[in-house]
Amino acid sequence: MRDETRNTGTRVAFEHDCKVVALTHLVPLKILRPGTKESQTYQQILGSIRLVGLVEPPAVIPDPDRSGRYLLLDGHLRIEALKDLGITEVKCLIATDDETYTYNKRVSRIPPIQQNRMILRAIKLGVPEEKIAEAFHLNIQTIKRRTRLLEGICADAAEILKDAPCPAASFDVLRRMASMRQVEAAELMVGQNNFTAAFAKAILAATPEAMIVDPRKKKQAGERAVTAEQISRLERELASLQIQVKSVEDTYGLDNLHLTLAKGYVRKLLGNPRVVAWLSRHRQEYLTEFQSIAEIESIAPVTNAAQ
Repeated sequence: MRDETRNTGTRVAFEHDCKVVALTHLVPLKILRPGTKESQTYQQILGSIRLVGLVEPPAVIPDPDRSGRYLLLDGHLRIEALKDLGITEVKCLIATDDETYTYNKRVSRIPPIQQNRMILRAIKLGVPEEKIAEAFHLNIQTIKRRTRLLEGICADAAEILKDAPCPAASFDVLRRMASMRQVEAAELMVGQNNFTAAFAKAILAATPEAMIVDPRKKKQAGERAVTAEQISRLERELASLQIQVKSVEDTYGLDNLHLTLAKGYVRKLLGNPRVVAWLSRHRQEYLTEFQSIAEIESIAPVTNAAQ
């Protein structure tokens, strides 16, 4: 963490130094689903830790109720893998605030960029590619290709996509763009939650010639049918979409807070039988909408409420 973070008054999310914590002192915040340890995701994590060690430390926060204990915010599968490997302690990132909502809970497998870093680290340690392929349950050709995943990709674009399920084919398309355009494309892909090669090719088609690494490679088989007018229209639409996405990003947090507060307030109102009875008699249409807003599947029967 940079020192200027302290001077600007911005709150630091994690302590500057990691801390070694015994696994027995970690308190998981969620229970693994049955069959999780039989999944390919878990087996890949287990194999990579056995091969090269833990690449990304788990995130924890001190337990306010028990001294010396830590709540596990992120890294449940990694901790389970460490336990299965007989490891008793782990170096952790210590969070300063329980912002669990900000952690990426939608990643169901090792992101390609994280996997690329694991593979490169293993190769640097002298691990044969055959063993790496076995650990990740992949063939040797796939391992060779993934070692070259970030060749031609600028560091800023790689940072944006580090936790994204972005396939290798999309990186092949990004590689044909200049660095600045790679960053723009990566931000658009994240904003739309669309990391497919088809979407990347659409962005490439709308990219100005000056921002193509080799303009002669821009139009290949299957892309020759795209006319200059179509490209121009697509470029305008993408530019407009980027502005809309940025606007949504700027207001999303506040809008989500307002929605959460409103839902809580409505749910509390509907928890009052007298309120439900009055709405049922005088404003049945409001009651239906309130139930939908609060996501309440069933409430106390109105007849009982009226009594």
